[in-house]
Amino acid sequence: MKYYAIIVAGGSGTRMHSAVPKQFLLLNGVPVLMHTLNAFHSCQTEPELIVVLHPNSHDYWESLCNEHNFTVPHKLVSGGETRFHSVKNGINSIEEDDAIIAIHDAVRPLINCEIIDESYDCAEKYGNAIVAIKSRDSVRQIKANRSVSLNRDEIYLIQTPQTFQSAQLKNAYQQPYQETFTDDASVVEQTGVNINLISGSYQNIKITYPEDIAIAEFLLKQ
Repeated sequence: MKYYAIIVAGGSGTRMHSAVPKQFLLLNGVPVLMHTLNAFHSCQTEPELIVVLHPNSHDYWESLCNEHNFTVPHKLVSGGETRFHSVKNGINSIEEDDAIIAIHDAVRPLINCEIIDESYDCAEKYGNAIVAIKSRDSVRQIKANRSVSLNRDEIYLIQTPQTFQSAQLKNAYQQPYQETFTDDASVVEQTGVNINLISGSYQNIKITYPEDIAIAEFLLKQ
């Protein structure tokens, strides 16, 4: 079986209040994206790596690789108008019809090999595997201008990687884009496929705001 990981790195850095896209920000002296690629490269599954970047960022990324002597093998693919289109471009770069494909946010650099390998194993057996964690907080939903309490034991927060058998994923991405597609699981679910959740990690944070860099640096030092 052939394994792939599509690393989606199209963030602009707006919420970071940074001119540099967040996937290129330094985390313990190394760009965030390099930490993410290293995590997948170090796994037992040894997936082939595909990095989806805005075409205007390709030269900058290559200069960063030279500057940091980064030699992890990967293919560069141009991103699209939305995350949906960027993922679709990554999928279209894979020729194999029988493969397992993980899709991961470039700005989740603290993902660990145990979760990555489990996601490939589960997807190979059951069709897909979506990493998720239970909500630690009480949850309320606004309905008709009233807040309604939800059972937090039934609430899961979705992370990445989200891993699929290639046929399932390629079929789903033949659909036209919809604004309701919030992640890859929602795209696949629209085709009637059941979504399988596996346990994630509370340390698998997404670098979104400035304080997230400080948190990630602390966690890495542990």
